Amino acid sequence: MKTYYFDHAATTPMHPDVAKAMLEVMQGPGGNSSSMHAFGRAAKQQLNRSRDRIAAAIGCKPAELMFTSGGTESDNAAIIGAARAQRKQGKTHIITSAGEHHAVLHTCEWLSREEGFSLTVLPIDSAGQTAPQLVKDAMTPETALISIMHGNNEVGTLQHIEEIGAIARAGGALYHVDGVQTLGWSTSRLNELPVDLMSFSAHKINGPQGVGALYVTNGTLLEAIQHGGSQERKRRAGTENIAGIVGFAEAVEISVKEREKKQPFMDELRKRWVELLQEHVPVPVVVNGHESQYLPHIVNVSFIGVDTETMLMNLDMEGIAAASGSACTSGALERSHVLRAMHVSEERIQSAVRFSFGLGNTLEELEEAALKIGTIVRRIRNNY
Repeated sequence: MKTYYFDHAATTPMHPDVAKAMLEVMQGPGGNSSSMHAFGRAAKQQLNRSRDRIAAAIGCKPAELMFTSGGTESDNAAIIGAARAQRKQGKTHIITSAGEHHAVLHTCEWLSREEGFSLTVLPIDSAGQTAPQLVKDAMTPETALISIMHGNNEVGTLQHIEEIGAIARAGGALYHVDGVQTLGWSTSRLNELPVDLMSFSAHKINGPQGVGALYVTNGTLLEAIQHGGSQERKRRAGTENIAGIVGFAEAVEISVKEREKKQPFMDELRKRWVELLQEHVPVPVVVNGHESQYLPHIVNVSFIGVDTETMLMNLDMEGIAAASGSACTSGALERSHVLRAMHVSEERIQSAVRFSFGLGNTLEELEEAALKIGTIVRRIRNNY
């Protein structure tokens, strides 16, 4: 059976050049980058070279990058570490939005519940955006940290991070951005953005799973949440994943180099996919998210009248990989908290499916898959 992988927002296939770079490390001599002997120095050199490559590609200083195990750890390290550091300055208020990834929302809620921080969760509009004015209105002299993502992982909506960052700077608060979905897509240079902390993950850009990074601007106070070693400038204890970091650097360079041609093609796939679904599916197909400010590779649609879980099971049986939302919660039966926060109709929430595209996808396979989905929906309707 032919398969169709339309779930790149969950994880991406590894680029062959990334796998090759990692294999060279894994087949070479071992070495701990903290060791003083030649093997350790060689590992340290690979670590430093990778840090330099990523920093040059995304526009920051190498010393501002802290390697982690992925986006979730980066979000936790940023939010908990910055909040605790700011508390020592007398600031105990955190602002976030209802549309954030659970790695941000749950961490902020934990700080509020367990460590006494006050928390403001701002609403998002029907397109998935947080109005910068709401951020400004929510700020107080005690505001320690604002965490508003760049691109939403479920509906693809982009946020006004420049405006929000400027508001944070003016109010004396730190600004953290979950940039996991926008790495490789955004043309902005980090050192040009009013952002103090930004989270990244390698496996969203055809890199390896289990490695990510946190951008921490020079001078930003951050308490370590992991202890036991002096790695990563004493901000993240633990032996670095050299092979993964080398692969991460390769993936970042490839994504930046290919962005100019990849971005318009992904946007073409996205637009054509919606057209094909509306042409072949015998129920209304509604797009969820912003109509113009969106990531080019993510589209969330509701098949009105067709239950999400039923749809996903049938898609899987036909070899089509899609999702109901975040990969971190798609194993559960709960519906999208992002769509609920957008206050779309219940019938749209109950019938929403996220499709996301990337390496290997073609217009031809979209046309084939759309025909299959039309057949699936007719079959589901006939069985009701």
